[in-house]
Amino acid sequence: MSGEILFLCHRIPFPPDRGDKIRSYHLLERMAELAPVHVGCFADDARDMGFALDMAQMTASQCVLMRNRSRLMAGMKGLATGQSLLVSLFDHPGLHRWVARMLAERPISAVVTYSAQMAHFVPVLPSQTRFVMDFVDFDSAKYASYGAQGSGPMAWINRREARVLLDFERKVADRADLCAFVSEAEAALFREASGLGADRIVAIDNGVALDYFDPEANFDRAEQGEGPLIVFTGQMDYRPNVEAVESFAREVLPAIRAVHGDARFAIVGRNPVKQVQALAGLPGVIVTGGVPDVRGWLVAADVVVAPLRIARGIQNKVLEAMAMARPVVASPQAAEGIDARDGEHLIVASDPTDEARQVSALLSDRDRAKRLGIAARARMEERYRWSATLRDLPNMLFGPARDARAA
Repeated sequence: MSGEILFLCHRIPFPPDRGDKIRSYHLLERMAELAPVHVGCFADDARDMGFALDMAQMTASQCVLMRNRSRLMAGMKGLATGQSLLVSLFDHPGLHRWVARMLAERPISAVVTYSAQMAHFVPVLPSQTRFVMDFVDFDSAKYASYGAQGSGPMAWINRREARVLLDFERKVADRADLCAFVSEAEAALFREASGLGADRIVAIDNGVALDYFDPEANFDRAEQGEGPLIVFTGQMDYRPNVEAVESFAREVLPAIRAVHGDARFAIVGRNPVKQVQALAGLPGVIVTGGVPDVRGWLVAADVVVAPLRIARGIQNKVLEAMAMARPVVASPQAAEGIDARDGEHLIVASDPTDEARQVSALLSDRDRAKRLGIAARARMEERYRWSATLRDLPNMLFGPARDARAA
């Protein structure tokens, strides 16, 4: 294969330690096997910036910039200019200049953009340069859900963002040679919204690192403590995760503890906001904050839960728990897009009452819980290896570019 790849990400794709970095890391890893890759991305903080040197071992060159635009300033600019607030938040003149220089100086055959907010960095490309847009999730649909559920000024802002971002997503899709989403369910929704067909809108499923997320691997186990352990994992400053654990801790856990009086609920993940920290004051609730290795908590769990009320795409937290052979109880939103059967590979619970019933039943029937976990691991091995989910990537990147693109 000839040529080089330009890869643009909204967060540094290294290391694979949170949901949006997992997919971008594995994309980078696979692309680096195919051609030299130049990465342009943002760091959220000094910790992220510290990973740039390590990532350089995988890249031909890179531009890692601190994202320093405040949400307030981005919001004001977006509202004033009619721009998506998400796109405005991820704008930086330095990255525009770096992209222009890479395209002028390097033999770039493919530009790969990860997440909608990075697409505005891609100028009009030469006809021979392929543009692959990995939307990952159908983001405007997420904002539409927020807007439909809320009230007041924030609901208006979310509804406005849904409209403006959808218009932006459609325009980007018209320009791109190929657009990818994290599941066939997301891809199908966008095909309907954009009017584009399956030749232009495809699914690239997330995978799971099965050698790492393996219950037989070498890692430190979390201390068990007393009583059945229910675990949720995730970035705990992310709104859907915050809402999920608050619902579970306040509505579901008391019903479980009415049957299993010593049951505990561990909320495992970095940056718990005050709303999450406050849950540690409830009976049976543990808030760990960031942990060195989430596998220790997963393997200690009697049940892993994913009670998300708003979710897009494929939930890595569910794939990882299933790879660790844990019985998983997930909401329909969290299970959507995962190629697994309810009752055989995981349990789908429709609401908080059903979650309490299903988790309690698994805690009462350890043999069934073990069988469910074994079947979950087998399904991950069968369906969700990264080598399988990314098998078509070479052709996606180096297939023929379309003859004409909209400006």
